[in-house]
Amino acid sequence: MKRIVAGLLAVFLAANAASMLIAPLPWYDAVPGVVATGPFNAHFVRDIGAAYLVAAIGLGWFAWRPREGWPALTAGALFLTFHAAIHVYDAACGTRPLQDVMRDFVGVYLTAALALTLALMAAKRQEA
Repeated sequence: MKRIVAGLLAVFLAANAASMLIAPLPWYDAVPGVVATGPFNAHFVRDIGAAYLVAAIGLGWFAWRPREGWPALTAGALFLTFHAAIHVYDAACGTRPLQDVMRDFVGVYLTAALALTLALMAAKRQEA
């Protein structure tokens, strides 16, 4: 089951990364809440797309070969977790925190929580 979840997350994150890297302006306009973060910057969107691609590769590697891929999974999960923490801070400082959290729940918080859970489970298994 862990490998399936990791594989599905990898596909989801890779699709998002590809969109950010190939079509940054349509991605910027299509994703709810992104426009509110500031003016469009193609370079910045592609930078974050590259980070999402690295996270997707880490999750995919773990899905394919869990024993060898768990460090890459951990690196990807850390990016997703820190990214989610930034969203928590921004929501807490915003005028509509609950709406912001609800908007970002699946794409930011759930993906980070699942990846972090997988990484912690993999690390615990390595200790055993």
